[in-house]
Amino acid sequence: MTATAARPAETLAAKQATTRHFLMCPPAYFTVEYVINPWMNPDEPVDAALAMAQWEELKNTYVRLGHTVDTIEPQPGLPDMVFAANSGTVIEGRVLGSKFRAPERAAEAEHFRRWFVTRGHRDLVMPTRINEAEGDFAWTGEVLLAGTGFRTDPAAHAEAQEALGVPVVSLNLVDERYYHLDTALFVLDKGPNAQIAYYPGAFSEGSRRVLARMFPDAVIADEADASCLGLNGVSDGHHVVLPFEATGLAAQLEERGYEVIGLDMSELRKSGGGPKCCTMELHA
Repeated sequence: MTATAARPAETLAAKQATTRHFLMCPPAYFTVEYVINPWMNPDEPVDAALAMAQWEELKNTYVRLGHTVDTIEPQPGLPDMVFAANSGTVIEGRVLGSKFRAPERAAEAEHFRRWFVTRGHRDLVMPTRINEAEGDFAWTGEVLLAGTGFRTDPAAHAEAQEALGVPVVSLNLVDERYYHLDTALFVLDKGPNAQIAYYPGAFSEGSRRVLARMFPDAVIADEADASCLGLNGVSDGHHVVLPFEATGLAAQLEERGYEVIGLDMSELRKSGGGPKCCTMELHA
């Protein structure tokens, strides 16, 4: 795939960072002991200390950038609870919880529900349809992009629209390596002129046409950057946190005026996770 050409210098206006509110869960019990996506291999050893160090570096990066980071207490027997993005979608005070497809992760949803309740979130709905939250939901500031194909039930998209009161656009994932939307697409800049980055090969033909129509100025990632989960990134509108291996994507983002921060997420990637998987954003 041909990389996006560099823009003229005059179009590269400085990007504006906005402070964000994140929820994270330390990987105290992280391991790979079952298989629910193609990245997972229980026979491959996991270095628990390294996973914790990589998670702490991610959290410290957010704090250094001025963002608020809350944490939820990890629970024994739930090794994937570190991937907080899968347990809730929060937009303008409304909360839609999650309902996991894999029984191994089902109990996570209740722990996160309790966290929201104890912190005063009263406008909270628990879904009836399988819905893996920000794993498959990406808020652009105007529209909720909603993935389906491997985890989230297509009917959950309508449920999200009713619960959150925002328009939803469905996108179909067709490559099992990109089992959640957040492995193939992320929002760089929210608002009426939102900008995204995505890997077209992860999507059906119709969904690619929808994305091209909605985001003609999107950053297009190639296979090399997608295959290291380079699109599992987090942006505050200026700073973009990515796995450090996604060098081609990083170069494109820097051409667009973003400041890229590359981190080592290799241990957490053994379960198919990256920066975004570890990060639920409570969208103001």
